Amino acid sequence: MKQGNKIFKLLYVLFGVLALGAIISLYFLPMWWVALESHQYPKAMYPKGIRIEFKFNGVYNGCEGVREREELAMDAGADCLIEMNKINHFIGMFPIVQGVNDVNEFGEHVPYPVYAGDKIPPEEIPTALKILDKIMRNAHWFFVVFGLLMLLFIAVPRKKLAWAAILAGLAPFYFLIIYVYYLYWYGHNLGLHGGGAFSGIKPFMPTVFGEGKVAQFTTFSFPDTGFYVGILGFILVLLAVSFKSKYIKSLED
Repeated sequence: MKQGNKIFKLLYVLFGVLALGAIISLYFLPMWWVALESHQYPKAMYPKGIRIEFKFNGVYNGCEGVREREELAMDAGADCLIEMNKINHFIGMFPIVQGVNDVNEFGEHVPYPVYAGDKIPPEEIPTALKILDKIMRNAHWFFVVFGLLMLLFIAVPRKKLAWAAILAGLAPFYFLIIYVYYLYWYGHNLGLHGGGAFSGIKPFMPTVFGEGKVAQFTTFSFPDTGFYVGILGFILVLLAVSFKSKYIKSLED
């Protein structure tokens, strides 16, 4: 094997392995965060606002470490996921699907979304939310597929298989598509209990990126660690595909 061939092969394998590691890590990392700020939630108590974090497999509390008031501590209110659901409930928005983070009082996963503070019968849960719940609970299988696609790309040196690597590398964008769609869905389905206390609030698109305003709340929505790692993984995939193309071309010369 020529020296150039060896270098191109080494580089495509190296970047492919690094991309594989970055893509698999997305399952464990928060991809996006959302926070609400209002005068009723002072900075001294909620320095990050009422914050929640989104992962591929569920939605989680993002307020760990805040100095909660005694009554909030007794009501588990320091968990910002619970607080966020209370706020959403007030305007008639359906509670947040929590995926694998949603368990019953025995710590067991339940077969459909059960929301803190909202005991909605299974037959009354919208189909769109049941689908989202299934996506979150089965997210690990998507990453098994992503891993196998990357291994196929790395392990078969004489075929480009760029499609396999790119399909896996697009993982952060799959998350973003689902995230934006369900933001739209939640904002346009405010009929949980007749439209909520703020009957004047019309269907709206919640803030996807940046700062917004809903009623008396200032909203924030930004990428989290996982999304940036996902972008890095996609760049690594493109580099791996490029060097593999050069490697295969060098074999043909």
